[in-house]
Amino acid sequence: MGDAYVSASKQRALAEQLKKLGVKEADLTERFILGSGSGGQKVNKTASCVQLRHAPSGIELKCQRSRSREMNRFLARRELCDRLDEKLRGEESRRQQAREKIRRQKRRRSRRQQAKMVDQKRIHGAQKQLRGRVDGHGE
Repeated sequence: MGDAYVSASKQRALAEQLKKLGVKEADLTERFILGSGSGGQKVNKTASCVQLRHAPSGIELKCQRSRSREMNRFLARRELCDRLDEKLRGEESRRQQAREKIRRQKRRRSRRQQAKMVDQKRIHGAQKQLRGRVDGHGE
């Protein structure tokens, strides 16, 4: 799977990751289908969308991020690795950790935290008020 869009080092890293997860090229069923969505007439006429199916795990995915078929092949395999990794390792996976981080960031603050934050804002506002206004710019 050689392509001008994907460097040799990235291809080697992907091959290593596939090997580590026990994915063989023989297990993959790859189809190229017509693209859809934004991109105009060219996207709708060329079969650059990659549909990848991994028979042992039953994972099926489509990739149409790029107009290049080879780039989409690479990205589909990388997505497959991520999904298999998540399935095998569960909470330890990189993707799951990212989800948890976002969930923690979006979580509502407790009343105590909110009160503390409002008090800090009030103190900061009072300090700014004490500074007063500076008149005579540069005189």
